[in-house]
Parts: sequence; structure tokens; C-alpha cells
Amino acid sequence: MRGVDLAIIVVYLAAMPLIGVLVGRKQRSAADYFVGERSLPWGAVMLSVVATETSTLTVISTPGLVFGNAFLFLQLAFGYIIGRTIAAFVLLPRYFKGNLVSAYAFLGKRFGSGLQGTASVTFVITRLLAEGVRLFAGAIPIKVILGHYNIHLDYWVIVVILTALTLIYAYIGGIKAVVWVDVIQLTLYLGGAAVAAIVLLNKLPGDWMSQASDDGKFMLVDFSKNLLTSPYAFITAVLGGAALSMASHGADQLIAQRLMATRSLRDGQKALIGSGIIVTIQFALFLLVGAMLWVFNGRKSVAQLGLQSPDDVFSRFIIDDLPVGVSGLLIAGVLASTMGALASALNALSTSTVADLYQRFTKRSPEDSKLLQHGRMWTLIWAVVFALFASLFSTTKNSVIELGLAITGYTYGALLGSFLLGLLIKKARQLDAIIAFVATVVVMAFVILGVKFSAKTGGFIGIDFSKAAGDRVALAYPWYTLLGVVITLVVGGLLSLRHRTPDPKAAEANAVGEAEEVPAA
Repeated sequence: MRGVDLAIIVVYLAAMPLIGVLVGRKQRSAADYFVGERSLPWGAVMLSVVATETSTLTVISTPGLVFGNAFLFLQLAFGYIIGRTIAAFVLLPRYFKGNLVSAYAFLGKRFGSGLQGTASVTFVITRLLAEGVRLFAGAIPIKVILGHYNIHLDYWVIVVILTALTLIYAYIGGIKAVVWVDVIQLTLYLGGAAVAAIVLLNKLPGDWMSQASDDGKFMLVDFSKNLLTSPYAFITAVLGGAALSMASHGADQLIAQRLMATRSLRDGQKALIGSGIIVTIQFALFLLVGAMLWVFNGRKSVAQLGLQSPDDVFSRFIIDDLPVGVSGLLIAGVLASTMGALASALNALSTSTVADLYQRFTKRSPEDSKLLQHGRMWTLIWAVVFALFASLFSTTKNSVIELGLAITGYTYGALLGSFLLGLLIKKARQLDAIIAFVATVVVMAFVILGVKFSAKTGGFIGIDFSKAAGDRVALAYPWYTLLGVVITLVVGGLLSLRHRTPDPKAAEANAVGEAEEVPAA
């Protein structure tokens, strides 16, 4: 490996834990550890949200999407902005009412501890599967890049190193350290992408935009694709993206916790809506790099370039064509995206475990110092679990990775649907909500795994639990969350008809307003 690149990577790996420890070393309370004493500026939280949802595969893979689907991926981002705006005004005010530290505490207030525990356990399982496999998936391009420079590490070694370095600042500094390190990491990988674009621009002919446009690589919307089977059909992408974003950024503790760390409801709303705008700009930058790479590579397909997948296009450019120093910057950016997502998952899981499970089911209210100890203990436990889980994988089979990355499709509809059930259907009780929640997860598993459509016509073929292949394809993933929400509302709504009067808990739980002066944990 070139010495300058190696130095940049080593400095980065040493600096991030150190900065995180310095920022968050003065933890005084559980509220400080979990939500930063609600003192974080909305701009930092906004950038942290974007860093949290950005994985290594996002950085590496997004440019390659242009080779097959042009700029159509941005349609999903348009839906993200809509979904986050709705979540900011519908869901976020309920979290600020009463100084909640967990999104699922709202479900506890509205329905009871049973549904709060159900939602929290679902969140824990979902995060373990999705983030554990995501951690392993993030090690794949890192291994390839390092291997090119004759640094050969097993996947489990990369996983353990990244987890250990991330744990240092997540354990000591809590949410405050995670947020500020996220800001640095986001700046690093976006800066690296911008530098890559500048380098590419100097290597391209003056008419590169015309060439890419002639090949359709700037196509932004598509009304011709099948609505049921293509994630890039306009209606599918926008509506599905909006529902997905409402769930991921309004009903998932991973993101909601960051928003509750801001100084006020208005700041949380600005951070949430702003994150949708920033992530759209981020995707546009990565896709622009992809369009440049299309022309740079002679307008050849992935197969013609001798590559296995579009994911390899940007990785090869980083290794072979970037100048000394810039390669190191980009590789550090890849590491940053993996560590940022992992740190966020550790902190969110720790918070949910303590606030939604430990306190609810032990019915204990320990002193603040004990809660802080529990928070740190569970951060350590989840780090070990993540490292062990991710290290179990030793191959790069797409089916395993795709399952881990798409696992939210099974649960997001039930999570978001439970929140909306509590808001919209006043008669619904806890048992109604739990039955609807479980039914939704079961039905969505059946739909995702078994329902097949024709790849050519989009028509329903039948029920087949074998892997989608050839003419048999599954429902497009942007529909998963929206369909899950509908199932939850229908089942919960029908069950609520058994009751003659509204649930007494509904009025108090659905009241909105700024945070009250009550203990935060």
C-alpha cells in the first residue's frame, strides 16, 4: 500500500475513537448518555441522521446504480423527503411530550407495556439482523481494497477491529460522542466523493455530460416500469419511499433517539426534514460520480468491463485511478460509514434495552448513576453480539446479505402501523394492537417470501417459496412498509370494533406539545 494512503487510514482509525472520547468523556447522567441532555444542535443531529442511514455499501454501490438504472434511485429520495416531513409533524411531537428517550415509550403510554415491549424486542431483533449483516457486508469492500495493497485480513478480523474501535467512543461518550463523530465521518466520505468527482472531471472529455445523457444515464423518473415488481417505477418509488422513511425515521429508535436529543421540538423537526434534503443531495453526488464513471470506462457495461457487479465499478476506480492520498481519503470514508452506522446501532440498542425492556419489566426505577451503568453495560454487550454475529459469515453469498439488508421489510410496516393505529383509532386497545402487530409480521413474511409476480407482465403468478429467479419475481421492496401499515390498521381497526368506547389512554398519549419538565429516563 502506498505510504501516504496507509498513513491517512491509520490516523483516521486512531483519531475517531479519541475524538469521541474527548467529546463525551464527561457523562454525568443517564439522560446525558442516552439523549445528550437534549442539548445537541439540530444541524449536528441532522448530519448524524444522514451518517447513520449511510452504510459502506451505500458509498460503494450507489455510483454503480447508474450503469443499470440511471438516476432513478433519486425517486426514492423524493419519497424520503415526503415521509420525513409527515413524521416530523405527526410522530415527533408525541415523543417530545413527556421527555421520552425511546420512541416505543409512546406505545407504552398509548397502549401499555406489552406493546412497548413487543415493539422494542422487534426493534432489537431487526437491528441485530440488519446491522450485524450490514457490518459484515461493509467488511467486504474493505477486504477487497486492502487486499489490493497486499494487506490480507479475514472478514472476522476486520469486523472485530471496526467494532472495537467504535465501541471505545460509543461506550464512553454515549449519544453525544456518536453524533459528533458522525458529523466528522459524514464530512469525510462526502468530501472524498467530491474529490473523486473533481479527479474524474479532469480525466473526462468536455462533452461527457452529452455522452452520458445520450445513453440515458441522467434519466430521473420512469412511468413505464411495472408498479408491482419494479422499485424504480415512479409511483412505487415515491409512495414506497415515503412510507419507508416514515417508519425508519419516525418509528425506529435508531433515528428517533437522535431527534429526541435536540433542544426542542422545532429543532427536531428541522433536523428530520433537513436530513431528507441532505440525503437526496448525497445520493445525487454519488450518482453523478456514477455517470462520470460510465463515460470514464468507455460507456461499457459491467460485464464488458469484466466486473462481477456494479458495486465493483467505484471500488476499482478508488484502487486503480485515484492519486496518492485521495485513495486513502476514500478508503477512510468507507471505514467511516461502517463505524458510524455501527455506533448508532449500539447506542440505540442500549437505550431501548434499558428504557423499554429493563425498566418496564423489572418495574424498577434505579438511581441515575445505575441507569448510566446499565446503558454502558448494554452497549458493551451489544458490541460483542454484533461482532460475533457478523463474524459467523465467511462467504459473500448475495442471498445472505440481501436478507440481512432487507429484513426491515418484515417489521417496519408493523412498527409504523402500530403508531398510526394508536393515533387514528381511539377505540383500539393493547390486545388489538399486539394481535395486529404479530399478524402483520406473519403476513409480510408470507408475501415477501412466497408471493411471486411475472417479471415481464407484472401479473400475479402464484405462491412459490423458492428463490425468485427468471420470470418469477417478488413484490418490489418499496411496497413492503406501506402494505404492512395497511394490514396493521385493518386488523387493529376491525378488532377495535369490539369496544364501545375509546381507550381512556388515547387522549393523554395523543396530546402534543413541547417537552415537559420531568425526568428523562
